[in-house]
Parts: sequence; structure tokens; C-alpha cells
Amino acid sequence: MSYVKIWIHAVWCTKNHERILTKDIRQQLFKHIRENAKEKQIYIDFINGDLDHIHCLLALNADMTIAKVIQLIKGEAAFWANKNSLLKPKLVWADEYFAVSISESMINKVRNYIKNQEEHHKKMTFKDEYENFITKYGFNNHG
Repeated sequence: MSYVKIWIHAVWCTKNHERILTKDIRQQLFKHIRENAKEKQIYIDFINGDLDHIHCLLALNADMTIAKVIQLIKGEAAFWANKNSLLKPKLVWADEYFAVSISESMINKVRNYIKNQEEHHKKMTFKDEYENFITKYGFNNHG
């Protein structure tokens, strides 16, 4: 048996950064995302967000790709939300997402960062946060 645990900090947002994920909607969505992930054997350590985006700390196992996990989480969450009329208009995610690996030693720092999203976004917009991630992790150096 192989033992694999790769920590990922993933972030995705609503299409056009629509600020539609109220606290009540987020709580219902997060509960469903956790249940769905568990059924699909995706381990979500922590999930939180703000009005237009979600942060998720998760662990990949040996037979998962980041693309597949994000598709299973994002796609199914939107499908479920729309089937259950959770939002008007419908929940649509932006196509892109952000994902980076996290070392075991940084897990608590990332957990706390995700936990404090509402407070964090009183001081910084998601657009600024996203641009900081792109710069911090060197994505703008990839051509």
C-alpha cells in the first residue's frame, strides 16, 4: 500500500466575482461540499470564504489529481446549489482556480488564514488577494 498525502490550498471564485455567497448560503454550501467530498474520499481539512470566493485546505491521495478534485468539488457544488435553488440567480463558478501545495509545517498558518476570511476581506479585496497569490507563488513568471 502507498501512503500519500499532499496538502493543497485551493481558491476559486464566483463567475465575474459576483458577491452572492452570503454567510447563510456559504454555511449550507460548505456543509454540502464536506459531505460530497467525504463520499468521494476527498479529505477537506478546512473550508471558508467570503462573498465571492472559497478557500479550501485539502489533501490529495495517491490516485487524485488537483484538476479532478477541483472539478468534483466545484462542479458538484454548483449543480447541487442550483438543483436546490440555493441562490437566485444560479451559482456559477469562474473557470479558473488557484492551487498550491502546502508543507506540513504550514498547515496551521493556512488553516488560520482560511478561518479568518471575513475579517481579512474587510482590509483587502479578493482581487488584491488573488494578485498577491499570483505574485507570491511566481505564477506570473510562467509566461
